Amino acid sequence: MNRAADAAVPTAAWTVVIPVKAPAGAKTRLAVAVPTVEREALARAFALDTIAAALAARSVARVVVVGDDASLAGEAEFVPEPVDRPRGLTRAIEYGIAHAGASGDELEAQGVAVLLGDLPALKPEELDAALDAAARHPLAFVRDADGTGTTLATASSGAVLRPHFGADSAARHAAAGFVELEASAGLARDVDTIDALAEALELGVGPLTSAAASRILLRGGASAPKSP
Repeated sequence: MNRAADAAVPTAAWTVVIPVKAPAGAKTRLAVAVPTVEREALARAFALDTIAAALAARSVARVVVVGDDASLAGEAEFVPEPVDRPRGLTRAIEYGIAHAGASGDELEAQGVAVLLGDLPALKPEELDAALDAAARHPLAFVRDADGTGTTLATASSGAVLRPHFGADSAARHAAAGFVELEASAGLARDVDTIDALAEALELGVGPLTSAAASRILLRGGASAPKSP
């Protein structure tokens, strides 16, 4: 490894776009084990803890949340998803990226990243490490803990970000020329199932997820930690 060359790479001031689905329709795979009210509370907590981690990362200059519920943006910039066109994850991401680029010259020296909003174990330093590594590549991505999905896709300055989230997104990102980055546990562990939630809790989650999880008993032998 060329440490001198690595040290010469500047830290990018990143804009991070986070698509967030309304809790009522989010995390439906948890519904088999978690009652509706608790599931919606978990979905909201996942998003807000993820956004808080992104806002706290030293390499992030701007966080743009795209969705239909401004209360899910926390302290980030909220962009309502257009109601006059088909909705979905891909559309929301495209709209968020377009909005992020609308500032023109302000973004010329910045990278743009898309981060999924269900990473309750994400730590700011994990995102910093990934974005610092991403700054060395025009396009990069982080594979999720299950191996087939993607939790983060990035484009450094001068590159155009056209991510490929959805089914088998990791393989599609790799095929499109995105460089795979080493994934830290919190950045890789998205939560769609009870088992994934149990793993996230073991890693240590944000305060809102911890509080929401403390109100449910996870089936399959794992129990949520008590709030301090």
